[in-house]
Amino acid sequence: MKHATLAVVLVFLLLSCGTKKRTTYSKKSSSEVVKSNKTNKDYTKFPFPEDAKKFTYFSTSSIEEYLVTYSEIAQFEMKAYGIPASITLAQGILESGYGMGTLTLKTNNHFGIKCHNSWDGEFEYHDDDEKGECFRKYNHPMYSFRDHSIFLSSRARYASLFELRRDDYKGWAKGLKKAGYATDKSYPQKLISFIERYQLYKYDKEVLAQGYQVQAEPKKYDYKKHVVQKGDTLYSISRAYFISVDELMKLNGMNSSNLSVGQELKIKSERVK
Repeated sequence: MKHATLAVVLVFLLLSCGTKKRTTYSKKSSSEVVKSNKTNKDYTKFPFPEDAKKFTYFSTSSIEEYLVTYSEIAQFEMKAYGIPASITLAQGILESGYGMGTLTLKTNNHFGIKCHNSWDGEFEYHDDDEKGECFRKYNHPMYSFRDHSIFLSSRARYASLFELRRDDYKGWAKGLKKAGYATDKSYPQKLISFIERYQLYKYDKEVLAQGYQVQAEPKKYDYKKHVVQKGDTLYSISRAYFISVDELMKLNGMNSSNLSVGQELKIKSERVK
């Protein structure tokens, strides 16, 4: 009986032990990855190039390796959506722990984007500002970069960023914090520090040298009405319409955050072309 028990233990140890190896992603073309991604309807506006080699990613062990791996996709997103590649890379480094963070390794989510009501893809629960928050999960890292672009470009609260110059990384860093992307007071300084230490602005310059616009085109907006219901707060309304509390108050000429049931608020939303 003792020998049998020892044998079971040895088998268990052999099965549970494994060699540490770098996580790799299969060399599928972007169209093949799209077919297996639940949220592919969001990724058709600017199709990814079919060069499979560009999008064969692996886990990274240093910031330098992260930049080698992801700088090209950040530049592609800059061309498609106008977000500086330097900002995308700095946020990715910070939010994902240069690709080695626990959440990123589980979900391929490089930007800490939470589920929100509109998300119908896979997800993972992870402790962040609160315990057990819902985060988006991707079957391939490039979709995290695309979702980051869609997330920023489709929400009115970030609209002012797109009126900045494409090479104004300081303005973008400060604007992200002001719009509520992060609660960390030193968030802009951290992004700027990464950009300047690793010269991430060179990736912006490479894109602009190819003839892409330095100045964004002014966005056009539509306005809708929200009637205040019992239990509404400025914060809950701002979350529902993806607009900052400050912008909501400014738009409605408010000097305080007090609301009354039945009160009508003007809401700004990006005009769909």
